[in-house]
Amino acid sequence: MRKEPPISDPVNNPPHYGNGSIECIDYLRDNLPLVMYMGYLEGCHKKYMHRYRYKGKPLEDLQKAQWYLTKLIAEHLAESTV
Repeated sequence: MRKEPPISDPVNNPPHYGNGSIECIDYLRDNLPLVMYMGYLEGCHKKYMHRYRYKGKPLEDLQKAQWYLTKLIAEHLAESTV
């Protein structure tokens, strides 16, 4: 029986972000002050919102923008409950 290759998910789990023992986003969260990490999330959200019309995969870029915004909201919620 053939094993199917894993399905690529360029929004939630890009293959090039998990080549080490920790995903890039987790490394950044662990190694940046919170305000810098939140700025990174905001910047990435803005980047994908800016370019979604021009790169040829608008839905994918909008989903990536949403992913970063969701992470940013989660950080704000976690911070407000401390």
